[in-house]
Amino acid sequence: EVQLQASGGGLVQPGGSLRLSCGASGLAFEDYAIAWFRQGPGKGREAVSCIDKVENNTYYADSVKGRFTISRDNAKNTVYLQMNNLKPEDTAVYYCTLRGFWGQGTLVTVSS
Repeated sequence: EVQLQASGGGLVQPGGSLRLSCGASGLAFEDYAIAWFRQGPGKGREAVSCIDKVENNTYYADSVKGRFTISRDNAKNTVYLQMNNLKPEDTAVYYCTLRGFWGQGTLVTVSS
């Protein structure tokens, strides 16, 4: 059974930082690309970032480019999303997804 467990969300002030983690089990993690999506209040789900199984290949939405960094540790079956200079519009539930499977999401709230 494939399971994805996201964590690291919380309340942070504008300009602050958070690091999200997503651990995977039940599959050969190193063989797959993995992505972060988010869904803000009253909004649809949008892609934030993706990392291929080859770590050089990454994608970022324009809204987070230069502020967010995705990385993965295949030895730990974990993908990270380092989020810096957070803005109120980054407030959302963040989900990791791999091979069509979705984690439960972790809430990020950016507010003063």
